Amino acid sequence: MLGTFLLLLFAGFVSSAEEVSRSGATAQRDFSAVVAPLRRGVGLLPVQAEELGVEVFQVVDLPLTVHEASLIKTDKGLFLKLALGNSLDLKMIGLRYSLVTINSKNELHFIANRVEGFSLPAYESKTVTFKTPLKFKAKDGERLAVMVEQVVSRETIWEVIKAKDAFEAYARGDYSVVPVVLRVANQVDSPPGQLRMFF
Repeated sequence: MLGTFLLLLFAGFVSSAEEVSRSGATAQRDFSAVVAPLRRGVGLLPVQAEELGVEVFQVVDLPLTVHEASLIKTDKGLFLKLALGNSLDLKMIGLRYSLVTINSKNELHFIANRVEGFSLPAYESKTVTFKTPLKFKAKDGERLAVMVEQVVSRETIWEVIKAKDAFEAYARGDYSVVPVVLRVANQVDSPPGQLRMFF
């Protein structure tokens, strides 16, 4: 009698274990069905963009400081990224920059001279990546450098005089040529009745 009871108990245990094993296999198949498409989708993720370092020719008399510069390399081209700091109590709304390569002979080759818009409140800093792609191929041994030539607020425009001459001197390692900045009223973006002249 006791032997029959133990036999029935053992048979029930084996049956339960098979059900658990079958349900575990089903759950594993269900989990695989969810995970497998995710594994296949990994190839669709965007490739991490490469970042190229860019030297900054700093113009100290501009109200905008470039703390760091780089080019983000993607399949659509290169995008300039600048870490900017605003040293005035005016909101900055745009700039013009020149991007160059400098070869081993310290010869300068202009790649781009662009105007870009952005918004940077008074006394703030932020990193901006411009949306306009650049397309060029840097040669081995060449350095990249950028200089801000113009800064714009709604009230004022700061313009670097003879920017090309100063940049060429910088490429040669001649730091005695200090860029001169001219400050004028912004007659385009100023609100009506607030036109001011600076000398």
